[in-house]
Amino acid sequence: MPIYEYRCRACGRRVQVITLRVSERVEPTCERCGSRELDRLPSRFAMPRSEERRLESLADPSRLSGLDEGDPGSVARWMRRMGQEAGEDLGGDEVDRITDEIASSGEDD
Repeated sequence: MPIYEYRCRACGRRVQVITLRVSERVEPTCERCGSRELDRLPSRFAMPRSEERRLESLADPSRLSGLDEGDPGSVARWMRRMGQEAGEDLGGDEVDRITDEIASSGEDD
């Protein structure tokens, strides 16, 4: 089963569409905002890593470059990167909701 990935132009959310056949026509919509304005992303491939290697990667101090703890948007971007590194299935919508709240709290200042 092919999995196609898209990025929503309206809200920036990544959308995955699973089809039964490669020849099947796909008309994706964003699960968050309902937009049909999506850009197809290049396919990724999985390279399994042990949990230990993943944790080592997350602990790398260079991962903190560009992080400004006083800027909610910076913290939200860092959280998204760490969530992706840990595996998108860990958190998913919950991580998106939290990072959106953090980013929007900085807009009020």
